[in-house]
Formats: sequence, C-alpha cells, structure tokens
Amino acid sequence: MKRNTWQREAVREALGGNDGFVSAQSLHSKLRDTGSPIGLATVYRALSDLAVEGEADSLQSDQGEALYRACTPGQHHHHLICRNCGLTVEIEAHAVEAWAHEVATENGFTQPSHVVDVFGLCRACSAAAAAAASVS
Repeated sequence: MKRNTWQREAVREALGGNDGFVSAQSLHSKLRDTGSPIGLATVYRALSDLAVEGEADSLQSDQGEALYRACTPGQHHHHLICRNCGLTVEIEAHAVEAWAHEVATENGFTQPSHVVDVFGLCRACSAAAAAAASVS
C-alpha cells in the first residue's frame, strides 16, 4: 500500500465527489479550479494506485480513454455506461460470472477474473436522440 500523501488524498476526495466515471484530465482540471497545485502526472499516478488497491473502478471508454470512479473496495461488479452523458449503473451479471468460471475450467485455468462494461445510450439520451431524429 502506498503512503497517503496530500496529493493522493486530494485525488481520492475529488474522485468521491463525482457520481460517474471521470478522466484524469477532467479530475485534474477540477482540482486546479479549486486552487490545487497538483500536477497531471500525479493525478494519473494516484488514480492508477487507487484502482490497483480497489478504491476506484477503472474502465476504458469506447474511445479508449481511461476513466475512473470511486468504489467500495472488494465488491466485484459490472457497469452499463451511457456513451453520451456518462451515466453509469452498476449491474449484477450472474450469467457472466458463471460463464467466465465455466470457460476457465474447461480450459484448465483457475482463479479467473474479468471486466465487463456495456456501453449504450441511457433512457434519457435515447429519448433525446429519437426526438431530434423526428424533428429532422
């Protein structure tokens, strides 16, 4: 475990203040707006460490950017993520869990782990897109 510095605590606190996933650049900008002198490389490092230690979820957006969100350590979960607004919903995926264990066992693997994130449009963004399409 890394030592707890003021920079790391600032990143942890700022991350906890967001409801959804956020990029390192966005979090860095938010910290700078509050007067923090923290550097972007430090934000990246702190987010990476928090993700490794299970204090943050990390995923890759459909554009390939790493995104982070504060989470409760030790709870394995999956996400539905809106490509438009970023709304994130934690979901249970028992079928995925069973499938991952089955495929691993069939191939002689033990201790399988996986990451499943489903990207789409949330109800509100779907409705807005449908409304915009009907106007055109």
